[in-house]
Amino acid sequence: MAIDVADDPANMRYTVSVDGQLAGFVTYSKHGDIVTLVHTEIDEAFEGHGVGSSLARGTLDDLRERGYRVRPQCPFMRRFIQRHEEYSDLVA
Repeated sequence: MAIDVADDPANMRYTVSVDGQLAGFVTYSKHGDIVTLVHTEIDEAFEGHGVGSSLARGTLDDLRERGYRVRPQCPFMRRFIQRHEEYSDLVA
């Protein structure tokens, strides 16, 4: 199973694809160096397979690399960061 996370700035979201098929996304808004993570959706067919976690990690790793801080408004992303302390330094 090939999982790919990519920024889709035209639609203000990060997407996750599994074997080339769109499996979910997290929408965001940007204000300066702060990215608010607004809403996450994973297609039911991919739930329970780690796709949401892959999306969260890929999104947060990319934002860290680009020098952004995050405001996790989305409950899924908020819980993910709470459970994975290695991302707590990103929280604005």
